[in-house]
Amino acid sequence: MTDQEIVALYWQRSEEAVRQSQARYGSYCLAVAGRILASRQDAEECVNDTWLAAWNAMPTQRPALLRPFLARITRNLACDRSDYNHAKKRSPELTVVLEELADCVSGWETVESEYEAQRLREAINRFLRAQDEDDCALFLRRYWFAEPIARLCRRYDLGESAVKSRLFRLRKRLRAFLEEEGIEV
Repeated sequence: MTDQEIVALYWQRSEEAVRQSQARYGSYCLAVAGRILASRQDAEECVNDTWLAAWNAMPTQRPALLRPFLARITRNLACDRSDYNHAKKRSPELTVVLEELADCVSGWETVESEYEAQRLREAINRFLRAQDEDDCALFLRRYWFAEPIARLCRRYDLGESAVKSRLFRLRKRLRAFLEEEGIEV
């Protein structure tokens, strides 16, 4: 079944949409949640919650690409679960990922208005579109999907220092780009 057919099922309020989403994207969403959460049970719960969230979101949204739509829902649910599980303490891997970006992006807690948050999102998207494909993918895998450095090393067949250097240079370019855009970092 294609993404458009699955989305159409959601719009028709057919329970088959959930079954098809699970069959097509269940393992992918589980991997997204698993990178953020230490517990497989929590990750599975987030994936199950993803189908409900997608069900509730579809009457007002019609995503062109279902995979990133579901991944975003799953990631947000997993981050919320991680916050809940660790109260004020985040999981070590997620903490490292967020600390790496801290000097480039001040964080969502300090963005005082929806306008500023939207401006920041748009600027980061423009920055990523200007990067070559490998750098963009590396950045997203590390900072959106919280993929560990070791996995990035295997995926890109690079040493740990090479991956860390590329990420450092990307953060440095992001910081400069945001400053040029007039966004406080």
